[in-house]
Amino acid sequence: MTITAVLVLYSITWFLVLFLCLQINIKTQSETGEIVAGTHASAPEGFDLKKRLWITTAISIPVCGLFVFLILSDFVTLETFSFFNIFEK
Repeated sequence: MTITAVLVLYSITWFLVLFLCLQINIKTQSETGEIVAGTHASAPEGFDLKKRLWITTAISIPVCGLFVFLILSDFVTLETFSFFNIFEK
C-alpha cells in the first residue's frame, strides 16, 4: 500500500466521519426559541465548526488505521470483492 493510497483512504474516511458528525447534537433556532431575522427557523444555533473538525480528526485517525491494518494484513484483498468467482465454486 503506497503513501498515496493511505492518504486517499484517510481523506475518504475523514469526510465520511465529518458528514456523520455534522448531524449529531444540532440545536436549531426554532428549538431554542431565538430565531434571527432573515434566517430560517431550522438554521443551527451556536454551531462550532472547529470543534467538529477536531472530533472528526480524532475519530478518523484510528478508523483509518484499522482499515490500513486490515488491508496490509491481507484480511481484505481484491479477491474478497470478486463476485464472479462465487458462482464457479
